[in-house]
Amino acid sequence: MMRSSRLMLVLVSSSLVLGACKKKPAPAPTPTPTPTERAPERTTPTAAPVDTMAAYNEKVASARMRLLETIFFEYDADELRDDARASLDAKIAILNANPGLRIRVAGHCDERGSDEYNIALGRRRAEAAKRYLTDRGVDASRIETSSFGRERPAVQGTTEEAWSKNRRDEFEITAGGENLRPAS
Repeated sequence: MMRSSRLMLVLVSSSLVLGACKKKPAPAPTPTPTPTERAPERTTPTAAPVDTMAAYNEKVASARMRLLETIFFEYDADELRDDARASLDAKIAILNANPGLRIRVAGHCDERGSDEYNIALGRRRAEAAKRYLTDRGVDASRIETSSFGRERPAVQGTTEEAWSKNRRDEFEITAGGENLRPAS
């Protein structure tokens, strides 16, 4: 009797175990959408990177050239011309974007006039550029001035064309140029 109860116990437990292992029905396959049911594909072009390193380096080089751009004056004058003001306005944007940047403005003259007069005129020309920059918010301590008078002509010659190239202010970066950033 004991044997039959064991056999019964084995049969019942086997049926329970086998019933629990019954496979679940496979889900119905998802219907494949027909071409008319597909969502439209996006056809927006992929945008190029806004600022690649090469483009950034080009902007920095352009900012450096703009900052070092020479401005010119009329004969025997220290008043800024319209083109000089436009150039100085571009320099202001670069100076504002680079608070650690310091520059030197050097005034020059043509060969006419005495040495003393040309040194004084070159100084007034450099100071006129500095005044324009500082009147528009650039800290005066970031700009130094000097004058070379007629001692460093850009162009040799005794013609009006040569002289007009020598009546100028030249700009030099004295500090902060290694980390120059373009104006925004």
